[in-house]
Amino acid sequence: MPRIRSVRGLVAGRVQGVGFRYFVRRRAEHAGLDGYVRNLADGRVEFRLQGEPDAVDALIEQIRSGPPHARVRELRVEEDERYAIGSGFTIR
Repeated sequence: MPRIRSVRGLVAGRVQGVGFRYFVRRRAEHAGLDGYVRNLADGRVEFRLQGEPDAVDALIEQIRSGPPHARVRELRVEEDERYAIGSGFTIR
């Protein structure tokens, strides 16, 4: 049985209005990850990723940099093994 990693992350900085959610979705879909990304009312972006551990780790590193116009000030990631996302990746 393949190992699966599930994480929840919060990104703070200049991460809304700069294509951040689309950046995460494109890379998650390319990596075959499930989950979602969404803007929060406080200006942060929340994401959940589920899939092969190396692919999750690689996307977290890409999120740390973000798209060209973003400025990631803080990235917090926590394991969330109880979360079953389903299939596919969406922007909420």
